[in-house]
Amino acid sequence: MTDTIKVMMVEDHPDYREGIELALETEERIELKNTYSTAEAALQALQDPAKHPGPDVLLLDLNLPGISGLEAIRWIKEYSPKTKIIVLTQSDQQADIMKAIKSGASGYLLKSSSLSQITSAIQTVTDGGASIDPKMATYILESFRTQPPKLSIENTLTKREIEVLELLSKGLLKKQISEKLGISNATVSTHVSHIYEKLEVQNAPAAISTAFQAGILPVK
Repeated sequence: MTDTIKVMMVEDHPDYREGIELALETEERIELKNTYSTAEAALQALQDPAKHPGPDVLLLDLNLPGISGLEAIRWIKEYSPKTKIIVLTQSDQQADIMKAIKSGASGYLLKSSSLSQITSAIQTVTDGGASIDPKMATYILESFRTQPPKLSIENTLTKREIEVLELLSKGLLKKQISEKLGISNATVSTHVSHIYEKLEVQNAPAAISTAFQAGILPVK
């Protein structure tokens, strides 16, 4: 039996928050455990894991009263490092997207996303993947085209690590990469950990971003 995915949501608009709450009630594999209207309240809860165990996934708005979602990401990662963060916001600004990804977010969706897109993103990041709104992914690639490439770091990655990175950039999950390359899931996880460490990033979107900018992965 598949474990239930525990979700926390930080959203200050009650109507949108209640809509997501009602929608997720019908999802068998997803359980919305806690909702908060401010980042401060969520961070306080995350600092007390005895009462509030860190969620598997945290849905995070960016435009919050007090501490913003962008500011909160690094604290969330510090207090609950295993929690995957999906930004769920109205902001389609490239600067917000890049800051969120580089800070540690595993997904970035607009509030106009459908329920199926949101639930799919929750399952994807839980399984070790990344989820970016298609429009946002286009913006990110466009920013790579307009930014001068940084010094190549290709020689710091092994041939196998580059193969794994290429498959990550195509949206494959670790299990799919394992099947594609004929290696174990544990070996894939080890390669991914080494990639993150060498590129000095925290997640797949940031690794892919850095690889594009460094010229390791070609922008088509």
